[in-house]
Amino acid sequence: MLEAVVARPKPCLVNLTPGRKYFWCRCGRSAKQPFCDGSHRGTAFEPLEFVAGSDAEVLLCGCKHTGAGPFCDGSHNNLPGGSPLDDPSSPANRGIPLITERDGARLTLNGGCYIIRPSLAVKSRRGGLQYSYLVTGALGALYQTQVSLLIEAGESPLVSFGSRDVILFVVAGRGSVAISGRSFAIAATDGVYVRPGEVMRFTAAGAEPLEVFALACPLGELEWPQVMPANFDARFPQRVVSVDVEQRTAMGTRYFQVLVDKRVGSGVITQFIGHVPLSKAAPHRHLYEEAIIVLSGEGCMWTEDRKAEVAAGDVIFLPRKQLHSLEATSADGIDVVGVICPGDNPSINYYD
Repeated sequence: MLEAVVARPKPCLVNLTPGRKYFWCRCGRSAKQPFCDGSHRGTAFEPLEFVAGSDAEVLLCGCKHTGAGPFCDGSHNNLPGGSPLDDPSSPANRGIPLITERDGARLTLNGGCYIIRPSLAVKSRRGGLQYSYLVTGALGALYQTQVSLLIEAGESPLVSFGSRDVILFVVAGRGSVAISGRSFAIAATDGVYVRPGEVMRFTAAGAEPLEVFALACPLGELEWPQVMPANFDARFPQRVVSVDVEQRTAMGTRYFQVLVDKRVGSGVITQFIGHVPLSKAAPHRHLYEEAIIVLSGEGCMWTEDRKAEVAAGDVIFLPRKQLHSLEATSADGIDVVGVICPGDNPSINYYD
């Protein structure tokens, strides 16, 4: 036996006892997946011995193709049956009602999932900066705060999230962002990382306003420093990451590119940009909290027994472990940018 058997084309959600030793099945033949039962005897495989860390609830690889054993790394998505689709016209799905009534700017789905339209959100102003809170603890988030920022012309006031990690995404316009005195040119679809304690100032170039989404972890609110500090963390000099088609990762019929992650210093939150073709993914869950911005196209977000339409500009908030499925209804699909928190791999999902 030279190749591992695909025990199941999806990961196994398990609860481990921190500090306890386990043996993960490498061969795929065990009847006690994802753990070894001795079925590897007579093969070239040996189980992987590991000691559980502090995270008791984890996803262990069931397909045996992971490069991060014993943990899932999303490899199952590109195996037969590993990235299943769902029929939106099935009898069960036809019975799920479409939610159209808004609570202010939000359409509320199951389990704290909601879709918020920034154009309808409450707006505040400070100098030349207009801002709106879209994801907050008061709206159910546990790990992140997301704010839309609109710099209409010229320079914004100084802004900070204090001691939090911050990821920016430039939705529209071009200009620059000064991070604790270090200036970076930015344009639409760029991702930007800001270290804890650093301060930002945005400058819009040209006639078009500069539109930016800012996400901070952990939860917090905008702060308004009076002086730009000289505390740029030079250990992490690269702060802007641009779209590069050569960096795309396939995920079944979908694809994504990681923009901001631990490669530029972000160890808690990860940002990606991706494409969903005309299709509906099978309902699934993640062990991370997620906020998704729809950049183009139209579609529908499904949860257990509710669904709501989404369109370019909408923000979707998904609590940790919330069952969901994003359907693209546009012929050209949907483009999205998302942030997962805490987490570093947007391709890791699991099914009931």
